[in-house]
Amino acid sequence: MKCPNCQAAVAEDSRFCPLCGTKFEAIGSEGLSYTRTMAEPPEKLRPGLVVGGKYRVLEVVGRGGMGVVYRAEDLKLKRTVALKFLPEEFTRAPEARDRFLREAQAAAALDHTNICPVYEVDEFEGRMYIAMAYIEGRSLKERLAQGPLAVPEALAITLQVAEGLRAAHEQGVVHRDIKPANIMLGRKGQARVMDFGLARLAGASDLTRTMTVVGTVAYMSPEQARGEKVDGRTDIWSLGCTLFEMVAGRRPFEGERTETIIYGILNENPPLLAGLAKDIPAGFQDILIRCLQKDPRDRYPDAGSLIEDLKNMGAI
Repeated sequence: MKCPNCQAAVAEDSRFCPLCGTKFEAIGSEGLSYTRTMAEPPEKLRPGLVVGGKYRVLEVVGRGGMGVVYRAEDLKLKRTVALKFLPEEFTRAPEARDRFLREAQAAAALDHTNICPVYEVDEFEGRMYIAMAYIEGRSLKERLAQGPLAVPEALAITLQVAEGLRAAHEQGVVHRDIKPANIMLGRKGQARVMDFGLARLAGASDLTRTMTVVGTVAYMSPEQARGEKVDGRTDIWSLGCTLFEMVAGRRPFEGERTETIIYGILNENPPLLAGLAKDIPAGFQDILIRCLQKDPRDRYPDAGSLIEDLKNMGAI
């Protein structure tokens, strides 16, 4: 069968897409929640519609397991915004609705230049949405489709993301889905972390079921893949995977089946960059090794420690 998100071939017994990580199969009555990419938006959300008397819809700019994103015009403040709507079929699912609210609460509490600003959360005709800043540019995923990055550029992006994560972690927010698709690159080179859809506030009630796995498989930390509780160190692992991909042009853990990827995450070491990329400076591999330690106690204890090493590498 095919992944409903990216159309990649997926084994019948898999729960995740091996390419984009979409969770697409529910296991039993008490198993993992079913998520998928929303189909084409209904007619009532076509371009020209005014949402809540405030935002005129211009076009669809993205789709994901937790909703559709539209570019819209803020009629009062005369600015372009992004509207993220919860899929209509989820309006009757309390868990998905609560997760969406948690995203809004987590993101709205954050104020940092490397995090996409959230303006408000509201409801329109029974459908909840988040209004956030519209970032002119492209995602890191789109950039990587053209090939790997030079080490200085990769370090600069990683430093900015780490700065945003430090601010989030200080507020008790763990992103839990850091990957190239969730990093936007502005036209002036600024990197911003997007989509706290899988984040949760520390101390908030845990709305996910026991052993529920959330995130994108290829970037999951070992503890995340096992369905264990996570903290900021899981974001450091995922950022390490992203840094590896930026320079090597491939992910550190790959495979045709989800199970193969997870086995590698849990049991194997990533390949050395020396055989995959040129001009790797001394100390670069050490940063990756520490980010990708299986035991979170052996990783950087916090984003600040990673930032210090990145700056020592010359990241600006």
